[in-house]
Amino acid sequence: MFRLNFKIALRNLWKNKGYTLINVGGLAIGLASCMILLLYVAYEWGYDRQSSNYQHTYIVYNHTKTSSEIFSHTTTPGVMAPEIKAVIPGVAAVTHYSYPQDHLLSYKDNSMKKQGMFTDSDFLKIMDYDFIKGNMGKALRETNSVILTETMARNMFGNEDPINKVIKLDNLEPLKVEAVIADLPKNSSFAFDYLMTWKLYEQLQPNILGGGYGNNFCETLVQLKGPDSYDKANELVARLYEKNRKEKLTRFELYPIAKLHLYDKFENGKSVGGKIEQIRIFFMLAFCILLIACVNFMNLSTARSEKRAKEVGVRKAIGSTRKSLMGQFMLESMLLALLGMVVAFVLMELSLPYFNRVLNVELFINYTDWKFWGALTGLSLFTGVIAGSYPAFYLSSFEPLQVLKGIGLNTGKSSLSVRQVLVVFQFVFAACLIICTAVIYQQLSFVKNKSIGYNKNNLVEIPLDGPLLNNEAKLKLVQDQLLKSGGATGVSFFSTSLSQNGNNTFSVKWPGKIESDMVLFNNRAAGYDFVKTAGTALVSGREFSRDYVDTANVILNEAAVRIMGLKNPVGAKIEVWDEPVTVIGVVKDFTMESPYKETKPMFLYNNMKQVTTILLRLNEKESVSTSMEKITAAMEALNPGFPVEVKFADDNFEKKFKDEKLLGTVANWFGGFAIFISCLGLLGLALYMAEQRKKEISIRKVLGASNMNILTLLNKDFIKLVAVANLIAFPVAYVIINHWLSEFSYRVPISVLPFALALSLSVIIAILTVSVQSVKVAKANPVDALKYE
Repeated sequence: MFRLNFKIALRNLWKNKGYTLINVGGLAIGLASCMILLLYVAYEWGYDRQSSNYQHTYIVYNHTKTSSEIFSHTTTPGVMAPEIKAVIPGVAAVTHYSYPQDHLLSYKDNSMKKQGMFTDSDFLKIMDYDFIKGNMGKALRETNSVILTETMARNMFGNEDPINKVIKLDNLEPLKVEAVIADLPKNSSFAFDYLMTWKLYEQLQPNILGGGYGNNFCETLVQLKGPDSYDKANELVARLYEKNRKEKLTRFELYPIAKLHLYDKFENGKSVGGKIEQIRIFFMLAFCILLIACVNFMNLSTARSEKRAKEVGVRKAIGSTRKSLMGQFMLESMLLALLGMVVAFVLMELSLPYFNRVLNVELFINYTDWKFWGALTGLSLFTGVIAGSYPAFYLSSFEPLQVLKGIGLNTGKSSLSVRQVLVVFQFVFAACLIICTAVIYQQLSFVKNKSIGYNKNNLVEIPLDGPLLNNEAKLKLVQDQLLKSGGATGVSFFSTSLSQNGNNTFSVKWPGKIESDMVLFNNRAAGYDFVKTAGTALVSGREFSRDYVDTANVILNEAAVRIMGLKNPVGAKIEVWDEPVTVIGVVKDFTMESPYKETKPMFLYNNMKQVTTILLRLNEKESVSTSMEKITAAMEALNPGFPVEVKFADDNFEKKFKDEKLLGTVANWFGGFAIFISCLGLLGLALYMAEQRKKEISIRKVLGASNMNILTLLNKDFIKLVAVANLIAFPVAYVIINHWLSEFSYRVPISVLPFALALSLSVIIAILTVSVQSVKVAKANPVDALKYE
């Protein structure tokens, strides 16, 4: 019986090539979209889960209470790791590590700037990296040793064996290569090209040795012996700050490393989500698109009802049961789902390189993974069953006596209502995506066009390297020579990139401050002419100048003045890090952290030993390339042996919108796929209506109705369906987009425009789709439909 049904199914699919092609195409697009989104969800879900004991690995979170909120971050004191190892039971390993930084590595004539981290041997035990060369047990024990990733070793040494080779760090420190590890996966929160020892870090940065629990500068990882150790260990870690500082301002927490990427948003010291919300959206989007493809299949299958009716009547008359007919139609559905999956594979392989570039990920199909094949089989069966269920029940329900006599199909109003509901569902989803995508792009445009307090156009940054660091005399020469080159009209220095987070302190006091109020201040070291070079503005006072001794002076931003309540800030005496300083100026608020959040209070101080970045305002009278040539030549002469790495401020600022741009791009592409599949479903309903009303249309034409009258008649009902879909979609989309916008302090107001756009687009698309079939029906000869009446 199966063999016969299989042959009949193949014949039917081959006989109706057009319907088969449309069905397979719709299912293929739906399946490919679903699989790509699920691959991305799996990729994000797999973050930091590569090590064998990731379930027992925790990162220490720092929850510090301020006067207005609890500030949560992962920066911890350097003294914490040794104390945890010594006094807390149940700990298998503990390590601390520095934030990744670019350093120059050189070997013979080959040199390159790559990101490196300082850590200790316990880091290797916890992260469980794959060692290609070298011995993990002996790695990172000698002060001047280094571990390279596979790609770094190949770029540095080519085909040479790197083990025991000596390379130079910043042209100063010799480092011996002890081991080579496999490249890190992209879905890891730890990004580096080489690892160096903590002992070397202490030699190069002696300032990290002081301050105890008041000096937060690194991150700490803890691996426990098992889940039973967590409660006790977490309780003891939480009290470490109070134990060592005799204050209750900070609470530490052991936070699962598997949650570090997806659950990184905290409010008042509690995790409230993060990127997991975006992953949930993508997961729902995947199955909604697949469901739309299944709905499209149902519509197209039942649109052929009249052509299949006589087949059903004959088979029932000669003894076929409804159960066997349902099996026949389900088999056809499974075959189409199988064909759709084959085409979906081709679409996925063709589109994955593009999505990898857009999403900046490494998605790939692992054909050797049983989980992949299990998911694929499950999706295929799910698609075949869902898509074929309604057509199987519907087509097998025809009464043989009626269809063989030509009385007509016993469709009734209920079957049409189901089809209408399916089309409305498709367009509700499509309209929601149009609205959400429009608001996402409105929000991006709004924040990008909002004033950020400085002029990022023609502003570039160059990291300081080697002998230029901590050398005020050479920095003065750098400023003079860069201005003399003609490539820049303004040169200054800063302790970080303008768009970089970090450098915060509670150690600020002012007249009238309540002792118990803890206010977190951003702080940065700034050079002379900073205000002019950055393109920000002084509200009052002056900026740092060589004409004055400014080592005991600070500049506040407007947010800091508001927090302090200073009516006449210039000349005010305050304390910073328990040292008295004088406010010499107030600068306009400018954005360094999230452009969606309010600017935090900040002070600038003048310490040329702490600056790490050159700020340059390019000469607008020359082309960018000419200015860059002059600047590069001057820097190479001033700092030979170190490559000149130029970063444009507007490019750095653009990176802050990565997540929102990703969400907009995904919604744009997959929303387009959903709309296309919905159009196929609408086409199916149009075909069905044309078949049901062809005699009515023929009679109307005989009685004098014009083609335009017929087109209006056929399109009117579909426009009603689309209008109903939009009315349902509007409140749903409003709730979704309002929830998304609530995360931002600066947000675009929800206007009528996205809703009007969704309604207009969906109506236009519906008219164009339906008219393809309506024109054909309107032009048909009425004799063909009425000659047997």
